[in-house]
Amino acid sequence: MSEFTIIGCGFVADLYMRSLAQYPDAQVVAVYDKDPERLKVFCDYWKLTPANTLDDLFAATPAGAVILNLTNPHAHYEINHACLMAGFHVYSEKPLATDMADAFALHRLAEGKNLLLASAPCSVLGEAAQTLGKAVRDGVAGTPRLIYAELDDGFIPQAPYDKWISESGAPWPAEDEFNTGCTLEHAGYYLGWLIAIFGPVRQVVAASAGLIPDKSPDAAPDFSVATLFFETGMVARLTCSIIAPHDHQIRVIGDKGVLGVAKAWDNGAKVTFRRRMVIRRRLLESPIAKRILLKGPTHAKVGRWGAASMNFALGPMEMADSLRESRPCRLSCDFALHLNEVTLAIQNAGDNTGAQDMQTRCEQMEPMPWAQ
Repeated sequence: MSEFTIIGCGFVADLYMRSLAQYPDAQVVAVYDKDPERLKVFCDYWKLTPANTLDDLFAATPAGAVILNLTNPHAHYEINHACLMAGFHVYSEKPLATDMADAFALHRLAEGKNLLLASAPCSVLGEAAQTLGKAVRDGVAGTPRLIYAELDDGFIPQAPYDKWISESGAPWPAEDEFNTGCTLEHAGYYLGWLIAIFGPVRQVVAASAGLIPDKSPDAAPDFSVATLFFETGMVARLTCSIIAPHDHQIRVIGDKGVLGVAKAWDNGAKVTFRRRMVIRRRLLESPIAKRILLKGPTHAKVGRWGAASMNFALGPMEMADSLRESRPCRLSCDFALHLNEVTLAIQNAGDNTGAQDMQTRCEQMEPMPWAQ
């Protein structure tokens, strides 16, 4: 049995519960939230046991279980630190911490206590990301030369987000989303894929800006663009915004053609290859895309909810499986720290577009067993 406890039962917690329900051996032992009313509604809906205080939750967390930190982003460091100090493995929603000094402190604490510390997003473990990674390793597009990755969500400030409600009735946390910013919230979806496939980022050249007034007094940048230079020599361009028309595609451009995925937030999104050809003295990619498929079953899928069709339990289950199997966790603490540093380098770039060398690094991620 894989046992978990949860801290924070807002909008995203329902997505975790719906995902965990796909695993018969996963059990949520207890839940805590600082809002007693919200805690009651969530626990009543999912038939879970509430903990009245954080200490009560720690007392209810079995040895070897994983605590899921699903709180407000600006509370992540405090909660992650408290859980590690109490001696528990932690899976944190993104970001690991909003300040790199805090992220380094968490990394040191986890290592010192021999505890696992990982952070979302976990879509890197999903079928689309793993299929793309295998296609790169298999040389389907030849030698990869350049990557374009887009995480533009449309003009969100004009969307009816006040009507976005989770399964158990929690509102979409607009203030948190705007204050944390689309880069910290979303860049990790494709950064995780790229770091897992191509290894650590050596240098970031980025710019970010707040372009829409009146979202929130403390709103973070709503646009960022970065050029990422990887230790392996790969170069990628990544954009994030809540302004530009919706575009979630990633393209790996190689010597033979282009590998692509159109939906970052769909674990089952098609991975395609378009061969490069010359027709009547014109160079172009084939208008007919070949779909790349893995052999055999992959992982449990979760139906679409809102903008996403993602299994949010892939990360927590990977942690639980690694503990049970006494093996390294694919979502390592080094991986979380490096992802956090690259994301913050992009978010905090402002209009200072000078290059920033990365201090952290991590190893390339081992593919999932069904993608090898």
